[in-house]
Amino acid sequence: MAKRREIQFTIDDDGNVSLQVKGLEGADCEALTRDIEEALGVVTSRERTSEYYIPAQTEETISLDGE
Repeated sequence: MAKRREIQFTIDDDGNVSLQVKGLEGADCEALTRDIEEALGVVTSRERTSEYYIPAQTEETISLDGE
């Protein structure tokens, strides 16, 4: 079963938007939010959580019939 991914948006009183990605490890979070960030405007800062530094999990398919 796939792990749930979530993007949390926060808009402060000045209209500044911050995003926090949950449930995604490694640098994939930046790829996930790239289009959103471009649509919102200029990124003024970026804070990486500890999840960012965990290597992304990859799925590997192994053929047992020798192919």
